[in-house]
Amino acid sequence: MADSTNSAARPTAVHFGAGNIGRGFVGMLLHEGGYEVVFSDVAAPLVDALAAADSYTVHEVGTGGVDREVTGFRAVNSAQDPEAVAAELAGAAAATTAVGPTVLRFIAPHLVEGLRRRDASAEPLQIMACENAIGATDTLREHMVAAAADVGADWAELAAKAVFANTAVDRIVPGQPEDAGLDVTVEPFYEWAIERGPFGDRPPEVPGAHFVDALGPYIERKLFTVNTGHAAAAYLGARAGHGTVAEALADERVAAGVAAALQETSAVLHAQHGFSEAEMADYRATILRRFANPALPDTVGRVGRQPLRKLSRHERLIGPAAAAAERGFSVDGLLAVVDAALAFRDAGDEQAGQLARLLAELPPGELVARITGLEDEHPLAPRVQELMARHQT
Repeated sequence: MADSTNSAARPTAVHFGAGNIGRGFVGMLLHEGGYEVVFSDVAAPLVDALAAADSYTVHEVGTGGVDREVTGFRAVNSAQDPEAVAAELAGAAAATTAVGPTVLRFIAPHLVEGLRRRDASAEPLQIMACENAIGATDTLREHMVAAAADVGADWAELAAKAVFANTAVDRIVPGQPEDAGLDVTVEPFYEWAIERGPFGDRPPEVPGAHFVDALGPYIERKLFTVNTGHAAAAYLGARAGHGTVAEALADERVAAGVAAALQETSAVLHAQHGFSEAEMADYRATILRRFANPALPDTVGRVGRQPLRKLSRHERLIGPAAAAAERGFSVDGLLAVVDAALAFRDAGDEQAGQLARLLAELPPGELVARITGLEDEHPLAPRVQELMARHQT
């Protein structure tokens, strides 16, 4: 069984999503912050493995990397035992997620039930969704409002028992070897930025996390640099026939394409949030070094999966390209990545197949609206429509 020594003396954090990011990033930092981590997941074999284990190791590979042992955790199956999840939440100090933005609606009912059982005199449950999406905690809160209505609960009463803080998270966690077990291989770099305001003078104690007054600029900088750059390397690399992101960036043409796209996103971030050109140049250089880490076996297929989501209106490609077009800035580099994304095919990815079918079935104008969410009158729409038409010939 997982180690529970002195667990009563430690605060509990319920973390939804016991996958590689959950174990190798959020769960690890919560453990190092002194929390007893309760992993909640629907994958029975994973939950059973965690419940039977005393520890697992996070292997940081690359310059400066170390091995970090995680102990003192437990695991519950939220599909098989929602009662146990609610009971854990009723007494927890914090609740975090790393499940993917589209799964948050399934987490919301558990949180609602946990808050219903929570003593009104207890400290508020600190809720933080750690997803690759802008305002993910706000989104989770909206799902909770709906879930509360579904069971006839008083939302105002429940909301008084929680605080909600948006976060920005950044760590490359590649696909893992089949024989890794619970261990996780990650890069040494990580960033966890959290809104300061909701916590007042009592923020959670998470080593390595930093609290900021305005999170929006940090989220967009990460999404439009890290996520955009990663997607660019994957889509341009896949088109060039490379298997991994590191191999793709060793190709001068791919590297130049990624750099061009990131130059354009940096111009947007400078205009919107005031990040200096020097600051953005340093940030881009750090990002590209991370992507090129040969110790990370990250495939272009894994990074490029779900192209429909990544081509949507406020995501990593169309989001910055639309903002650039609205300001009259260059979008050539970003559109080259969009072009490569439209050509992305992966037999194991459902969205890649859906994208191919949409391109075969719909006219270009409808494709732009359906895939990217761009309005007909948007300055970027005509150029994206041209790309769509090119993929239909």
